[in-house]
Amino acid sequence: MLGFFRSFLKSRIGVAIALLFLGLIALAFASADVTGSGFGGVAGGDRAAKVGSGRIGTGELGKALTSAFEQDRQKQPGLTMKQFLDGGGLEGVLSGMIDRLALAEWGKKHGLAVSDRLVDSEIVKIGAFQGPDGKFSQKAYEQLLAQRGLTDKEVRNDLAQGLMARQLLLPAAFGAQMPAEAVLRYASLLTEKRVGTIISVPSLAFAPAGGPDDNALAAFYNANKGRYMQPERRTIRYALVDEATLKNVPAPTDAEIANRYKLNTAVYAPSEQRSVTQVIVPTEAAARALAAEVGKGGALDTAARSKGLVASKLADQTRDTLANQTSKAVADAAFAATAGTLATPAKSGLGWHVLKVDAVKRNPGKTLDQARAEIVTALTLEKRRAALSDLAAQVEQEIDSGTGLADIAKNLGLTVQTTQPLLANGTVFGKAAEKAPADIAPLVQAAFAMEREGEAQLAEIKPGEKFAIYDVGQLTAATPAPLAAIKDAVARDWALQQGSAKAKAAADRILAALDKGTPLAEAVKLAGVAIPAPQPIDMGRQQIGAMQGQVPPPLALLFAMAEGSNKRLEGPNKAGWYVVSLKDIVPGAVKREDQIFAGASRELGAVTGNEYAESLRRAIGKDLGIERNESAIKAVRNQLTGANNQ
Repeated sequence: MLGFFRSFLKSRIGVAIALLFLGLIALAFASADVTGSGFGGVAGGDRAAKVGSGRIGTGELGKALTSAFEQDRQKQPGLTMKQFLDGGGLEGVLSGMIDRLALAEWGKKHGLAVSDRLVDSEIVKIGAFQGPDGKFSQKAYEQLLAQRGLTDKEVRNDLAQGLMARQLLLPAAFGAQMPAEAVLRYASLLTEKRVGTIISVPSLAFAPAGGPDDNALAAFYNANKGRYMQPERRTIRYALVDEATLKNVPAPTDAEIANRYKLNTAVYAPSEQRSVTQVIVPTEAAARALAAEVGKGGALDTAARSKGLVASKLADQTRDTLANQTSKAVADAAFAATAGTLATPAKSGLGWHVLKVDAVKRNPGKTLDQARAEIVTALTLEKRRAALSDLAAQVEQEIDSGTGLADIAKNLGLTVQTTQPLLANGTVFGKAAEKAPADIAPLVQAAFAMEREGEAQLAEIKPGEKFAIYDVGQLTAATPAPLAAIKDAVARDWALQQGSAKAKAAADRILAALDKGTPLAEAVKLAGVAIPAPQPIDMGRQQIGAMQGQVPPPLALLFAMAEGSNKRLEGPNKAGWYVVSLKDIVPGAVKREDQIFAGASRELGAVTGNEYAESLRRAIGKDLGIERNESAIKAVRNQLTGANNQ
């Protein structure tokens, strides 16, 4: 319902504020593979920007861009660095770094500080630095920094900048409110209603009756190839290696079987487990009295409840486990009694135990001959997995020495398989319902990160059980689809283009007539051809909000127009034109006690707070002075995209 106002929060203001808290560390640890870059000696100097007395180095910028790119590439596997930078990644990351540095410098200039202890408290909150126990691990911290190519100083400086930004901007935005009269006016927009008409003037209605000849179609196709691009696709050649492919793995020897049996004597020795019900009382006299009462025919748990005591059950206890939970004396007593009887009361550190033996399980154990089969199975599995691990290490050495997939497969007697052409999301090119084989689905992202065909790689598919040797078989760059394959679609697009200009002229005639007061039915006739019937609209703004951003453009225009006005709007892909006529605006009625007023007040308060914070950010940058070294920034871009010679 308040989506109208929430759109404000997605503006440059809201994004700029959010960027202040997304520094190098947040990006680096969100990505899966961020490494240090060799920046610092790039052309243009090693300073990308200067803010007051602070500087952003080219190395720092390069790392931040690489981190942000890797994070985005996890969402879009086929994304290239050039596409990321061209799409605003460079400007967005650099602007955020400049803003953070400006706030940090200004805060220090005016006596604000971020203590080391506060930074420490932020570091221990980062999940990537936690050990197996869920607590901060210094070893994990140091290892992860080394993997990401970061230093402790970089981490601390980055976190300190983010904390300083919070100190300055959050108070500026906190508690901001818009005057009640303004909120009332805006809130009334949410319940207003608009009455009008949308006239559709499709291009196909004005297209030539006959289709294009071959020359015209080819000329149109050549001029619009960018519209018919097919995505990059790759085939993956692979050979799977698992235990079934292993040969000549020696069978367990008698000595190995005997040694394993000896190591597991406790497993194969005769054993006994007992399930007991116990009640603990403070004195021996109380224990004997309770045992005597139960011995006359009562149930132990019933007798315990009558005295305000609670009986507990311990299932499948060995003598040792029961002794560990109670005491040796209690365990000895329990194992001396027979099933269904009370044991002699015995003492532990908790008091005196009255136990009833509920059940006895006896395991006769196994001799070496009896256990031989299961020991052979276990040893065989271990040997095969060890052989698989050794084989993987051997394959890795061959890959490192430059041996190709075909030769490795031939040496190992493996069959090389090839997938159908795949897209970066793992689906088969031209067959959206088909996907890569399940075994190699995890390899697709890595295959699309390879720079060329024929580079063998090794990947574990199922830990300890299966791995794959693979490479890119055929890499087909993004190219336009052949005209012959899409001839009908191209012919339709040609028809749309041919009819678009005439459709626009018809829409202009209708628009001019409506502006002069011509009745709607008469104005529509001026199109000169049959067009769809005008669509009457009688809709409230709340219905627009319920569409969750999926608002048809003509409808969005209707809710942005002045009462009594008419507008023309071009449809997508030259499909036609719309003439939108707004007849009436019926104002909404909102009172201050209405729930919608309270919601609008909160939303607009957030917008106002963001504007305050944005104003402060801009003022701080202006006060300190910001200088950008465009030649150094360009050098960073070139190094990231491999365009250093441009």
